[in-house]
Order: sequence, then C-alpha cells, then structure tokens
Amino acid sequence: MKTAIWLYLFLFVAFFDLHAQYPILTPFAISIGAAPSFIGLMMGIYSITHLPGNWIAGFSVDRYGSRIFIVFSLMTAGIILLLQARVTDPWQLLVLRSLSGFVLAFLSPACMALLARLASNPSEQGKLMAGNSLVHTLASVVSPAAGAFLVAKIGFDTAFFILGLLLIVISLCALFFIRDVPEAPKLPTQDTHPAIAPAGLPTPVPLIIYVLPVAMACAQGILSFELPLLATSKDAMMTTGLLFSVVSLGALITLSMLFLNRYSAYHRSLWGAFMLAIAYFALAVDVPLPVWTLLLVLGMAKGIIFPALSTLLIQLSGGTRYGRTFSLLSIAFSIGAFLGPMLAGQLREQVSPYLLAFIALMIAVTLLPFHASRPPQPSTRLN
Repeated sequence: MKTAIWLYLFLFVAFFDLHAQYPILTPFAISIGAAPSFIGLMMGIYSITHLPGNWIAGFSVDRYGSRIFIVFSLMTAGIILLLQARVTDPWQLLVLRSLSGFVLAFLSPACMALLARLASNPSEQGKLMAGNSLVHTLASVVSPAAGAFLVAKIGFDTAFFILGLLLIVISLCALFFIRDVPEAPKLPTQDTHPAIAPAGLPTPVPLIIYVLPVAMACAQGILSFELPLLATSKDAMMTTGLLFSVVSLGALITLSMLFLNRYSAYHRSLWGAFMLAIAYFALAVDVPLPVWTLLLVLGMAKGIIFPALSTLLIQLSGGTRYGRTFSLLSIAFSIGAFLGPMLAGQLREQVSPYLLAFIALMIAVTLLPFHASRPPQPSTRLN
C-alpha cells in the first residue's frame, strides 16, 4: 500500500502540472499567431500521437512493468515543456505538442496497470480506481485556475518553464520511490452482469465498451477547445480557468459519494453517460441557467463514470492483461480527443460543438447495453 500512496502523490503533481496548461495553451497559441482552426488541428494531432504510444504501452507494461514507463513519460514531458517555453511559431508548438502526446501516452496505462496489480481482491481494485479518479480530480480542481493565475503573473514562457521543471523533479522522485509489483492472482468478480467473465479466464474485453470513452473524450475535447476561446484578456483567462475548476469540483462531489461504489459498475457507467449527454445538450441549446451550473453537473457525471468504467474493464478482463486493457482504454480516449477539437474547429460556424458532443454520447449510451449480447456465463461472487 505504500507504493499506492507514493503513486497517488506523484500522480497528483503530474495531473496538476498537465491540467494547469488547459486554460493557457489556447491563448498562448493565439498569442504566437495560430488561428482557431490551427489550434483544433494542434489539439487533434496531440491526441493522434497518443495512439502509437498507447499501443506500445499495452504490450510493454505487461512485459516490463510500469515503473520505467512512468519515469520515462514524466521526464520527457518535462523536457518538452522546457522547450515549449522557447516557442515563437505555431508550427514549432505543433511539433512539440505532437511529441508530448506520444510520450505522455505511456503514463495512464502504466499507472492504471500498477494500481490494478496492487489489489488482492475486486473490492480493493474498485477502491484504488476510485482513489485514482479522486487524485486526478483534486489536482484538476485547482490547477486550471492556478495555471491561468501563473500566466497572469509571470507570463507564458516562465510558466511553461516552471511546469516543465516540476515534471522533471517528479520523474526523479518516481524513479526512487515507485516499485513494480508482480501481477496478482486472478480475481473473482463481484458484478452479476452477464457480460462479466468468470474469474481467471483472460477473455477479450468487448470492443463496444470502448465506444463510451471515445465519446467522452470527444466531448471533453470539444469543451477544452470551446471554453478557452472566451479568453481575450487576462481577466477572461482567469474566468476560463475557474470554469475548468468547476467541472473538476463537480467530479469531486460524486467521487466523494462513496456509497455509489456499491452499485453495478455497468449501471454507473450507463447512467453517468446519459447524465453527461444531457448536460452537453443543455449547453448546446443555451438553457437559461448559469454556465457554471451546467459545468458542475457535467463534472458530477464524469465523477460517476471514470471509476465505474475502470472497474468494469477490470471485471471484463477476467483479472489479466491489465496493460493491454488500459492501453486500449487510452487509445479510445486518444481517438475521441482527436475527433473532438478537430470537429469543433471545423464545424463551429455551422453547428454548436456541444450538440456534436451530445450526439456522440447518446450513441455510446445506445450501444453500451449491446456488450451484454453474448451468451451469459456463470460468475463467482466473493463471500
């Protein structure tokens, strides 16, 4: 459990560092001459370069462990941020963001696989996955506002330099304090849903499950593209940072509702996705409510889905090949994160990007029940 505590600490700092860039990256790109369509391309390319890294991580983490990839990802991402502080041209920024997308692709599969291996039973796995989501959310509550405040006080170049240096320091700490653990024995599942594989059988996870993370990342990419465009001044940039923090605060609220973990991971994923879709629809049709209220609801839905989806994937995997399972999850997120800003940048003059997010999520909600269409298999319950 000491490894989990250290991992949570490093993840908090890493997520804080990365989320602090959300409200400042778009204004920075605009400041060096990038057009909105180019920014959409840049955000999309960042996600596309995740794909080869995710694919490599899927096999490598299972074979070589997580520690080396966590250290590599954090160290190289920090170096790239140091270089980003010197950027003066949009194309230079595009190249660096592409490289950053590749190296950071190893971080999530490696961390999730290590957390899954630390558990000795499904209950512990659920708690560790919820802890991961909680740490992620705590970091993202304060980091967007902190990033905007940092830029307002010291400028883009110095802010990127400090964030890069912080990642390098954390990578060195991870090198000394994180230890790999062997894969745990195959775990019986607690979920009674018929699509859950019997314990110990390494059955493939139904690919239709990954439609949901594609839709979620597409919607998040659209939100990340749209909100920073409000920032035409330092005050507006601070407001944008606070709005991103509101989303994370909403997620923190539902993650703190520990009783939700008693319910089926499948049903939490399904109804959380439906709630998320409704929030984006409300943004698309300009419901007469404060924006922060809708963003809070949006965040609450994400706080339901993320730990539930991770738990569902562990159960469907039969307790094996965590690296491959979570690399496919990261690939799905990368595909969605590519589509979201690309569609928003190209179509925002014709249709509300938030409506595109709603459509993508409703497709996922419609298709998710079909993962249970294969014949029911007996499952084992923990006593």
